[in-house]
Amino acid sequence: MKFSFAFSNCFNPTSEIMEINQIIPYEKDGQRVQKFSIFSYKELKVATHGFGASNRIGEGGFGSVYKGRLEDGSFVAVKVLLVDLESMRGEREFISEIAALSNIRHENLVTLRGYCVDGTKRLLVYDYMENNCLSQTLLGEEQNRSKFTWELRRKISKGIAKGLSYLHEEVNPHVVHRDIKASNIVLDHNFTPKIGDFGLSRLFSKNISHITTRVAGTLGYLSPEYAISGHLTRKSDVYSFGVLLLEIISGCPVIAFDIERGEHFLVNKAWEMYNSGKLLELVDPILNGEFRDDEAVRFLKIGLLCVQEIASLRPKMSSVFEMLNSANYMELDDINIIQPGILADLGDVKIGQKQSSNSFLSNVVTLVKKMLVQSVYFSHTKLA
Repeated sequence: MKFSFAFSNCFNPTSEIMEINQIIPYEKDGQRVQKFSIFSYKELKVATHGFGASNRIGEGGFGSVYKGRLEDGSFVAVKVLLVDLESMRGEREFISEIAALSNIRHENLVTLRGYCVDGTKRLLVYDYMENNCLSQTLLGEEQNRSKFTWELRRKISKGIAKGLSYLHEEVNPHVVHRDIKASNIVLDHNFTPKIGDFGLSRLFSKNISHITTRVAGTLGYLSPEYAISGHLTRKSDVYSFGVLLLEIISGCPVIAFDIERGEHFLVNKAWEMYNSGKLLELVDPILNGEFRDDEAVRFLKIGLLCVQEIASLRPKMSSVFEMLNSANYMELDDINIIQPGILADLGDVKIGQKQSSNSFLSNVVTLVKKMLVQSVYFSHTKLA
């Protein structure tokens, strides 16, 4: 469940739709320059066969994604954002996505190839991922899950951790994703995981440990301290990763429902099995025991470390990546894991005062300009 209130009324309804050159500087030495390709709406419509239903490969709260083929023969994924003219919902997601991806390239992050601005239309163009998203493959039917061997689940878990570590600790400004979940992890032809959908992301300039913002994210993956207080930190992403890691190893849904127990959370289930010494039983039975018991338990313990109730006790993502890569399976035996934090009641979610649209835009403009001035320009394209 994604919170639809996260960006309602993002901008003054009476304001005009934002021009793209407000957030992306394109002048350098008197020349117009651009890091991304600029596509026309017409060429993207042709590439996706008129945004036909047969080309639709995904759908979310902010729009639909279509498979397309450009004139050069390359395949792309085209996200068509829904922009609400009154609240400007969709515009902010468009800006956040470009701001987050404008200065970063990493094997475990999606590649933004370009965009289209045509009147009220906002489209983003990415490299096409042959194996769709994690939620539709690993977490789909049993036939799909059976293809995900232990080796593949290990590779995917490490790749996601590596990508998040890069966002949190290596790029400046740092990026907090805010919506890490299975449907936002796409897989290329080699099943290399790539973190996608940066529409809810936030940029953290140097020396900033947290920001206060309206709550956005997906129930089950949402860290409780952020949901309750509105204080966003990198540890919020760590929590979401922990839930996702438990999901990948167990093959279980994050939130399940049955008649006897009602709604119950994977995090709770993992904690109960950990306390009863039965954590190994949580591993996806479809693997038929074809994995190292100590390694599987280790991955599940790392997941529990990431979802601890006290955010400061959660490891940073670089440490998570190191633990996932370590050959010392006894390393976690002496680490005390405290109970996880769980947000079970939507009534606890903080719907704080909305952030000023001018303040948000000002911050994005400053950060993006700083990034682009320091970066190497990948292409030189004049704005139409």
